[in-house]
Amino acid sequence: MHAARQRRSSPPTDSTAAGHRAGRRRRSTHRRGRPRRRGRGRGLLIGLLVAVGLLGSAAYLLDGGRSDASSGAPHRRSTHVSPTPTPTPSSSPSASPSASPSPSASRTEIDVPPTGSGTFVTARAGGETVGSGSRPVRYVVEVETGLDVSPSQAADEIADILAAPRGWTHDPDHAFQLVGAGSPHDIKIRIATPGTADALCWAGIQQDTGGEYNCEVPGGVVVNLKRWVKGSPTFDGPIHDYRALIINHEMGHFLGHGHVTCGGAGRLAPVMMQQIKGLHGCVANAWPYDENGDFVTGPPV
Repeated sequence: MHAARQRRSSPPTDSTAAGHRAGRRRRSTHRRGRPRRRGRGRGLLIGLLVAVGLLGSAAYLLDGGRSDASSGAPHRRSTHVSPTPTPTPSSSPSASPSASPSPSASRTEIDVPPTGSGTFVTARAGGETVGSGSRPVRYVVEVETGLDVSPSQAADEIADILAAPRGWTHDPDHAFQLVGAGSPHDIKIRIATPGTADALCWAGIQQDTGGEYNCEVPGGVVVNLKRWVKGSPTFDGPIHDYRALIINHEMGHFLGHGHVTCGGAGRLAPVMMQQIKGLHGCVANAWPYDENGDFVTGPPV
C-alpha cells in the first residue's frame, strides 16, 4: 500500500573503493631503497582494508533480513530469491476450513505453517457501509487455503475493526464496505503463511519481509499469519487488539498516511508507528484516535 509507497534499509555500500585508490596513490609515491618502510605501509593498508570489510559485513548482517511490510523504502537485494512462486489468487468460493477460532482465541491455538498453498479462499461475506464518507472503500477478505482460519470469521473481525468508534471511520471522509467474492472492490486483504506473505510482498513492492511482517502492496494488504495468530512481543494486550493494529496500520497506508514515530514518553503510540520494532517510550495502541476523539500521531519518519 503506501508502505510500498513508503511499505518502505538499503543494502550496504562498498566502502573499500576509496581505500584502494588511496593505497595505490601511496604505493606510487614510495621511494626505492626503503623496502622495509614500504612493507610496513602495505601491511598497514591491508590491515585497514580488512577492518573496513569486516565492519561493512557486520553492518549488512545487522541491517538485513527483516523490514516491516509497512516500512518506508523497499528493501532491495540482488541476491533475494522469493521463497515461493507468486501465489495465484482464487476468487471462487469454497468450503471454509473446519476450525473456526473466535476473535478472542488464544495466540497458540492456530497452527502457523511456514508456507502454504499459495491459493486463496474469498470470504462469502458482505455488509453494510460503515462511516459517512461519500465513496466507501470496498474490500474483500481472502485466507490462504488449508489454514485453521475461517475466512468468514476473519472478514467479520476485520469489519468490526473498521467500524469501531476509534477507527478510521471517526474521520467523516472515510467509509468502508465489506464485499463478497466476485464483487467490485478497491482493496484485497489477504491472510497468508509467512512464506506466501514474503512472496507476495516481494512480488508487489520488492520488500523483504523476512517471514515476520505484513505489507501493503498495490491494490491490497498482505497479513502474515504469524502476526495474526501470535501478535507481537511489543504489544501487551488481547490478540484482537493486535489484529486491529495490523488492519488500522495497513489501511492507514491505503488512505495515504505515512509512518510516524512516538510523540513523547508515556503517550499512546500512533497506529502509523511501526510498533513491532519498538515503542520508544510510548504505550502500545491499536487505534487511530484516542478516547477523546483526537488523532494520535507523532513526528514523521
